[in-house]
Amino acid sequence: MNAAMLRTPLVAAIAVASFTLSGLASAQQSDIEQRLADLEARVAAAEARADAAEARAASVEETVDAGQERLDEVARQASGEEGFSFNAYARSGLLVGDDGKSIPGGPTVTPAGSVGGYVGRLGNEPDTYVESVLNYRKTYDNGAKALYRTMIADGVTTSNDWTADESSLNVRQVYAEFSDLPSFTGAFANASIWAGKRFDRDNFDIHWIDSDVIFLSGTGGGIYDVQLGDSWKANFSLYGRSFSEYPVDSTSPNLTGNTDNLIFTANNYFGKVQWMINAMSAADNDSRDLGNGSQVADSGIHTMLAYHGDSFFGLGEGSFKAALLYGQGLGAEVKSLGTNGDLTEDASAARLAVYGTTYLAPRWRVAPSVFAETSEDRFDAGDKYQWSGVNVRLANELTENFEMQYEASYQYMDLQPEDYKSRNAVSGNWSKFTIAPTFKPQVGGFWQRPEIRVFASYTDWDDELNDYVLNTATDSAGDDISDDFGKDGFTGGQWSFGVQTEVWF
Repeated sequence: MNAAMLRTPLVAAIAVASFTLSGLASAQQSDIEQRLADLEARVAAAEARADAAEARAASVEETVDAGQERLDEVARQASGEEGFSFNAYARSGLLVGDDGKSIPGGPTVTPAGSVGGYVGRLGNEPDTYVESVLNYRKTYDNGAKALYRTMIADGVTTSNDWTADESSLNVRQVYAEFSDLPSFTGAFANASIWAGKRFDRDNFDIHWIDSDVIFLSGTGGGIYDVQLGDSWKANFSLYGRSFSEYPVDSTSPNLTGNTDNLIFTANNYFGKVQWMINAMSAADNDSRDLGNGSQVADSGIHTMLAYHGDSFFGLGEGSFKAALLYGQGLGAEVKSLGTNGDLTEDASAARLAVYGTTYLAPRWRVAPSVFAETSEDRFDAGDKYQWSGVNVRLANELTENFEMQYEASYQYMDLQPEDYKSRNAVSGNWSKFTIAPTFKPQVGGFWQRPEIRVFASYTDWDDELNDYVLNTATDSAGDDISDDFGKDGFTGGQWSFGVQTEVWF
């Protein structure tokens, strides 16, 4: 076999081998590429699953956050910090004399009541009065808070179920207040601002005689809780009130005018001490004609120094408040600021209010109060009004749903009105004692309500007080301005009976 013959099969074998190896290499490369492709697909799928898992986790986190936000919102709404809420005060009852007829009553029933002399209210109220308060509170993402409030009130003395002819339904408050504002810093960091028609936040009262110690209200705006020092906070406000449709000529009752009384307030707190300063201006009010020659005030000043104690006069557990008030001109109405446009420019008044609460024993609680005022040149030159009173509310908690309440109330008055509104000079004493079996859902504490009382009261006063105003007295418009004393069946030394509910929440 020659060489040429040998080379041909060899070349063929080499070619076959090369083709085979090339095919194997190509197959291996294709397999590697496929596996790489599969690996990339699996990585992409894994990344997709990871992204999906992260998305689900984020969704769950958002759901958890949303749920927590909702829970926080529900908690705020449940606590009254956010959302709608409703508050109310109401009293309603029947007061009849020992002859079975309805009789007059109320904390202002005495002649001194016409100038702020209030007396004990237990077993002495013939009216129905209700306050309904609607609130909406909201907390914003930046922490700011807002309050919107509307208060509707009505009061009648009839015992009928339909009282439209006698109703005095009224919107007494409507305002907005903002607090926790991030933009407020320094002295204003914890301050809140408000505007609208409202009762001042820091009014306080002697509940058992139904009299505010100080009552500031009207329409305007202000700011609370300005931190002026380490222990000095202050409130500043401007309130407006109207003296409307008053006679400017006593000989022409139909000739009337009106004016606005502006009250500028600085209410300062130094720990437990409160010092309130008020300035008043009522342009053109001095054109008012009282028919007695006195010059009516068109301005006034008022101040109050008060102490808010956290014990019963330092003698034991409980609380007490004491206040001394003084005013001149329009400020001589020292309780309900800016509400009386008949005060003369020389009018002056000083008032003292002291009351407290404590337990005498585990089931015996007591709430005494002292209330007194002296004023002169109030509505006419030379007039003088002096009155003082003591009231004691005592309660014995017998079971968890029943207690016996007792109240003793006394007032002395010396009134010299100089014939203002046909009133006569009188002086004398008034007294009342009440016993009132009382039912409650739960007794305990001075402020537990609601309660239902039945009561019997004995009331007496000096005969001279019956002559304060003649029963036929009318004003320039012909309206009855007589008081209740001396009227048929209401001359003192008599019993009264009734039932009443009192509610607040």
